[in-house]
Amino acid sequence: MTPTAKLNNGVEIPVVGLGTSQMKTPAETVEVIKTALKVGYRLIDTATMYGNEEPVGQGIRESGIPREEVTVTTKLWPDDFGDPQGAFAASLARLGLDYVDIYLVHWPRGYTPPVWKALEGFVKDGRAKTIGISNFSIEETEGVLSYCEIPPALNQVQFNPFCYDAALLEYSKSKNIVLQAYRPLTRGERIGDEAVVALAKKHGKSSAQILIRWNLEHGVIAIPKSTHEERLKENLDVFDFSLSEEDVRSLDALAEV
Repeated sequence: MTPTAKLNNGVEIPVVGLGTSQMKTPAETVEVIKTALKVGYRLIDTATMYGNEEPVGQGIRESGIPREEVTVTTKLWPDDFGDPQGAFAASLARLGLDYVDIYLVHWPRGYTPPVWKALEGFVKDGRAKTIGISNFSIEETEGVLSYCEIPPALNQVQFNPFCYDAALLEYSKSKNIVLQAYRPLTRGERIGDEAVVALAKKHGKSSAQILIRWNLEHGVIAIPKSTHEERLKENLDVFDFSLSEEDVRSLDALAEV
């Protein structure tokens, strides 16, 4: 099984999961979820904005994997900040679940403190095990921490060597907030970068595996997206090697932020 990371509330979640943004059709999404769970994934990430909560939930149910073994994440879109209770209930209904493991504020645009208080209520009533944020800066995270009763456990952000915010990473670690990387594979746009390819050859791995491993070396959870079984397997096959400090620094140097 995939190694796990312990969050600040004691919950453990897999360090590699499946992102589901921009999957093509509901039918494809159902099959990808079933395939991913079959090959060993136990962390599935969706969002109201992705428009695929229903097929994600269907795929989980049809997989035959016990619900308690699957960590399910969904997110609150800013358009729903006026009624987070209604939006959350609608997400649960679309997923066909009684609870989600992780519920995130998807973007800080238009965010106000009552939104976080609503999320804390979902933890208290048992419908969310863990709550967190997504795309929040250091300053925006500080704002949440200034009044929260239950601190965010995760901040999901775009994170890869080309979008590497070392300050946010260190700040998050200092506050015991785990970063979770979406687009860890740069949507394939930078997979052929010379430095990445060189490390892939050095370790006998694919460029995708190098990019995922770089996240893990930084203590960041990776949720790459794929719809192909072989790539799904490949993206999980990152626990039999490690990158040296020199390897990691060479990738850190690619940062463009």
